[in-house]
Amino acid sequence: MLRSAVQTTARRAGASARQAARAPARATAPAASASFSTSSPRLHGLSSPPPAPGSSSASGPNTISQAEIEHFSRLSADWWDPTGEFGLLHRMNPARIDFVRGELLRAEELEGPRWLAGKDVLDVGCGGGIFAESLTRLGANTLAIDASGSNITTAQTHAALDPSLHVLNSPIPSRASPSPSSARPRPTLEYRHCAAEDLVREGRQFDVVCAMEVIEHVEDPRGFLECLMQLTKPGGHLLLSTISRTPLARLLTITLAEDVLRLVTPGTHTYHKYLKPSELCDFFADKRWDGFEVRGCPYDPIAGKWRLLELGQFGGAGELVNYFAGVRRPLQ
Repeated sequence: MLRSAVQTTARRAGASARQAARAPARATAPAASASFSTSSPRLHGLSSPPPAPGSSSASGPNTISQAEIEHFSRLSADWWDPTGEFGLLHRMNPARIDFVRGELLRAEELEGPRWLAGKDVLDVGCGGGIFAESLTRLGANTLAIDASGSNITTAQTHAALDPSLHVLNSPIPSRASPSPSSARPRPTLEYRHCAAEDLVREGRQFDVVCAMEVIEHVEDPRGFLECLMQLTKPGGHLLLSTISRTPLARLLTITLAEDVLRLVTPGTHTYHKYLKPSELCDFFADKRWDGFEVRGCPYDPIAGKWRLLELGQFGGAGELVNYFAGVRRPLQ
């Protein structure tokens, strides 16, 4: 019943989003591939596109790809179906949480089942809220944002059905009961239909900033990373997951997953948007950020789960497809 309610609401929102986005998406789709320079192998995929005619660099980068928004809006009804389009992301969620915990453990003591208690966490590109709900249940005050309005509607609808979640500013009535005045403040979950750039303009900052499986879908990866850096508090953590630009990644994530097995809708991934760990490492080294770490996360089809590898396990071979990356903002 829960899945039916979420899917019904999301289909209505998705239909509206498709109708509104269809015309501009046709006009902007070619720009998505034109924005990535191949002139510098070291920074392949991390070069900023030239500003659009009439735009002002003072307003900050525009990292959103309208074509990508329309693509994921079409799929918004399926976010909470663990056997559907996003089933692999449901299975990846435990690995995501393990990576976040490991990164925070490197820097501080974490205790108890709510080891994110009191931390302000940002989930960029939250989709239907799979990861954001988990963060909140672990004690985080979570702000989850997405550039697709229908994704946000799906996320709000699903969260409202769980009485254990304290959802802020949602147009959908929540089943959560109010906390007694004497009780410890409950962690909050808020969804917003906006971009990372909007939060930068508001001057927002967070203890932990996450962008899971997002950077390979943006228009300007360098500008996107710079936005995330500005949103990270001094001493805070910036955590990413993405796909490496290797022949093996192309074979597994596009040829097999999309074209042959149809586990994912064809066109979901674009190979030249993938980033190698070394490119991210060089980027953050240039910015003088601390402790860049990469951990591979291969999928085990026999066990039906993702395996978060230890640092350097298999001599880097485990980072040839999916991987996580974490870095910390210096205090000064």
